[in-house]
Amino acid sequence: MTQIFSHLLSPRQRCDLELLFSGAFAPLSSFLGERAWYSVVEEMRLPDGALWPIPITLDIPEEVARHLQPGDFLHLEREDGTPLAQLQVEELYRVDRLAEAQAVYATVDPVHPGVAAVLAMSPWNVAGTLTEWREGGLLRAAAVEFPPEYRRPAELRPLAAGGPLLAFQTRNPLHHAHLAVTQAALAELGDNARLLLHPAIGPTKPGDVDAVARMRAYRAAFFRYPQGKVILSPIPLAMRMAGPREALWHALIRKNHGASHFLVGRAHADPGRSGGGSFYPPFAAQELLTAHQEELGIVPVLMPEYAYSPSRKTYVPRAEANGERLDDLSGTELRRRLAAQEEIPEWFSPPEVIQILRQAYRGADRRGLVLWFTGLSASGKSTLAGMLARYLEQRDSRAITLLDGDVVRRFLSRGLGFSREDREENIRRIGFVASLVARHGGIALVAAISPYRAGRQAARQLVEAAGGVFFEIHVATPLAVCAQRDPKGLYAKAMAGTIAHFTGVDDPYEEPEQPDLRLDTSQQEDREALQILLDFLQAQGVLGNGQ
Repeated sequence: MTQIFSHLLSPRQRCDLELLFSGAFAPLSSFLGERAWYSVVEEMRLPDGALWPIPITLDIPEEVARHLQPGDFLHLEREDGTPLAQLQVEELYRVDRLAEAQAVYATVDPVHPGVAAVLAMSPWNVAGTLTEWREGGLLRAAAVEFPPEYRRPAELRPLAAGGPLLAFQTRNPLHHAHLAVTQAALAELGDNARLLLHPAIGPTKPGDVDAVARMRAYRAAFFRYPQGKVILSPIPLAMRMAGPREALWHALIRKNHGASHFLVGRAHADPGRSGGGSFYPPFAAQELLTAHQEELGIVPVLMPEYAYSPSRKTYVPRAEANGERLDDLSGTELRRRLAAQEEIPEWFSPPEVIQILRQAYRGADRRGLVLWFTGLSASGKSTLAGMLARYLEQRDSRAITLLDGDVVRRFLSRGLGFSREDREENIRRIGFVASLVARHGGIALVAAISPYRAGRQAARQLVEAAGGVFFEIHVATPLAVCAQRDPKGLYAKAMAGTIAHFTGVDDPYEEPEQPDLRLDTSQQEDREALQILLDFLQAQGVLGNGQ
């Protein structure tokens, strides 16, 4: 009997779905089946021989895969549960993620963010016939989810008439080096050439500037080009950071959008190493595109690396320096200067771009912060969180939000009971609110029993996905001490059987195995515990305004 299942799309899958339906991934119109997966991974080609270097697959959790059968329907939903598409299952197959990583990324080093993402995926892929849930539904969803400048291939192709259209892929704000490279490439193509500024706004690399801030920076830099020379159209592309293979993929995608030329510079789609250096040879992407340019259908424009010449007061190709001193700032150094509020030289980036980055970038002492106090009732969570809130309100410029479990129960979670499911839902709601506070650069102090490890871990993931810093503080006051304090008389009622499902009495509390900090208020006075907490936060570098 045919069954219906639901699948919540990850951010990468949501982007892939949009580009499958829009035609950006042509000739693909659905996720790859097993034969096509092997062909793409091993040969960089689809089974019919068409060039395609990156596997576009739909991985699903093992608990869903165990029940799914050919002929079943899988409803593909976005984050809020809205169905966007339906897949009728034709294939369910298991793959070797380690082999996929080695073939696509030429490494299995989990330090590589693309490799780490692949290794974290379920081994189960599903494929089949993909149909839109409701006609026009994806267009309406795109209007809500993506910037107003977003255009599908069918909207961009008519704009390509009248001369060469040079596509430029980027995941970074435009600094003067990018402006110099793109303007030089346009000059090579003649007076009637135009630039398709086509930034990827899907998931990129952890630590990259978020898409909202980058779009503001692109709009600001847009006016650095001659009027009528640039088309700005972001693409909801989830980057894989696969270096040369990704460059090939990017070129094929831009061909589908109507571009005639594709700019490829140094270290294209290379995530770089945290200590400096690259994962791939600096011009390996250019070499791979050159090897396949006969069948690409788009002309690669290969550009050298540019750097700033103080003597000429302009950007020049490094190869043409003739021994003169050249200046540059690494991404690491730029982030350090932004975090430290140090000067960024005007030769490096337009002032309007730096202003946007200063607003968007926060060091650890200005990022959103969530302190999650967990422990038994009457352990001292609320007291400690409240004292910390009063302390920070005087010394930290960030807005402080105190999310006390009992208060949340009265307002945000009113109507929920104390079953495991309701407790988990309560923590999910608190975690979501805390993540919103973190997203906007505030501090959330959560004081909630939160008895289950999975719920606390899910809250951490929500906060970190929002760009915040999360610390789990276990207020590990023993049960006997908590019951003795019992300011609300809850333990007495639980032990008398008046209250059921009371944590620590007849309902479990799963202690954190490795909390960021553990405190025991039976061993420390309140002020002493607060000082230990402040010392910890100081050591982590998350306190603002000189704390």
